[in-house]
Amino acid sequence: MFDHQCTACQKRQLIFPSQVTSMSNTDHGIVVAFTCWCGADQTLVTGKKAVSTEKVVLAA
Repeated sequence: MFDHQCTACQKRQLIFPSQVTSMSNTDHGIVVAFTCWCGADQTLVTGKKAVSTEKVVLAA
């Protein structure tokens, strides 16, 4: 659960897990897509930036 200010209705409301429609890990962070109580589709970028998946060789 988190709070969000909707860009459509301008209300700040609690968003529950049942309202989340998708989560995607991007280079900018985790993009959470959800539906506001007013019915508007919204997104929120959260979390740390995605980390590179390049292989690293450790010195022995």
